[in-house]
Amino acid sequence: MTEAPNLQRTALNLATSGVPVLPLRRGKVPFGNCPVCVGNACGGRPNMRTPGPCHCPGVCHAWAAATTDPAVITSPAWATAWRQAVCVGYHPGGASLTVVDLDDATAAAWARATLPATRTVATTRGEHWIYRGTMASRNAVRPGVDIKSTMAYARYLGPGTGTLADLPDAVRALAVKEPPAARPAAHAAVVPASVGGGECPHRTPTYLDRGVEMAVERISEARAQVHATVYRVFLAVLSRHGRCGCLTDAHITRLFTAAQAKGETLRHCTDAWTNARTTLGL
Repeated sequence: MTEAPNLQRTALNLATSGVPVLPLRRGKVPFGNCPVCVGNACGGRPNMRTPGPCHCPGVCHAWAAATTDPAVITSPAWATAWRQAVCVGYHPGGASLTVVDLDDATAAAWARATLPATRTVATTRGEHWIYRGTMASRNAVRPGVDIKSTMAYARYLGPGTGTLADLPDAVRALAVKEPPAARPAAHAAVVPASVGGGECPHRTPTYLDRGVEMAVERISEARAQVHATVYRVFLAVLSRHGRCGCLTDAHITRLFTAAQAKGETLRHCTDAWTNARTTLGL
């Protein structure tokens, strides 16, 4: 394991160049929220787009903890985190960058045949292709390919080789979701017969929002087995709200954000959500 002073020194060097950094713990994931910040009770950090700033000195709120402030990076609370950290993470979007994370040799070969050349960094099994510019982050845009930019973090694995290129349309297109199937009007929404039939009860905003709020609380209060808790919560939400089409991207984002604040990666969240849908036959 790299010694804490070396990680901190690397983080300070990156921060000096304008790259927001954070320590990553075992599993290469962010540190979980402290008790004060559980469930974003503190109001969240400013770059999480939630009301009010977070004044917690700890490394909370996952990717949103990333900073370029040397006083924070060398603070006592962060010094403790550096001693437990295994590597340095950074927020690509905060540095106006996008990372195309290629998980294996097959994905890397696809990139070389498809994408414009840019700066590349070798990873354990594949490569990071780094472009200048930001976009929405999204996992599994194709086999072995993830996009890490805004509201995401990446491991710092060295300066890499090659010259930074501007983010091409070919990469932006990877994260464009297919338009959802047209949904019935709210007053005509019907739950499939296998679920019980009749008008969808979840169209009442208070009912649905409260259900999602309770799910977020369950994730935020998890003290152990976070992976399992996230999966069980996703399964419960989908079993109740997954068949009528009333869940929106905003609801799903709230669930994913809560899980990431507990240290889950975007990939873990996506996998848990997909597995829950598969289990329920959705």
